[in-house]
Amino acid sequence: MPRKKKPAIKHGPPARKPNREVRTREHLTSGEVEQLRRAASRLGRNGHRDSTMILLAFRHGLRCAELVSLRWDQIDFDRRVIFVGRKKRGKPSTHPLTRTELAALRKLPGFGERRGPIFTSERKAPLSERSFHHVVARAGREAGLNFAVHPHMFRHACGYELANQGRDTRAIQDYLGHSNIQHTVRYTELASNRFEGFFED
Repeated sequence: MPRKKKPAIKHGPPARKPNREVRTREHLTSGEVEQLRRAASRLGRNGHRDSTMILLAFRHGLRCAELVSLRWDQIDFDRRVIFVGRKKRGKPSTHPLTRTELAALRKLPGFGERRGPIFTSERKAPLSERSFHHVVARAGREAGLNFAVHPHMFRHACGYELANQGRDTRAIQDYLGHSNIQHTVRYTELASNRFEGFFED
């Protein structure tokens, strides 16, 4: 009688759970972003830097890699704009900067140099993606949010916020640098004002 083969032993870390099993949604509301900003500003010696990073990530829909690679020569303070270079074959664009963003940037240590990375460690080295992940997770705990947060949620938060404002889908596509509009449509599909007025009392 042939011997039964033993099942193969799988090595390595356990399979990562899908995001939908970990959290109910993959974006933040503008109110939650503000909670995270305030929480980050209270933590450690780099509170202003961390709060500014969260602000820019949200306002410009930046991926983590796009955020930590920002350089001072991408900011034009006279024209009040930021040149946004995109990763993953995204389309670059130029975004306006608000007074809040400009004021926050001017308070950063490297402002006077106008060159090099915008966000740095205390040793003046460019901040890593891992460091920003840590900043966001810690701010989430400090803010008392009842779900885990990660940097890419700011990009989604930007898309949903613009959709809820009723912005044109093509304009949102260009703002976020999507090469395929199908990536943008998901924001307008879930916009809270899309079904406004369907039933009224």
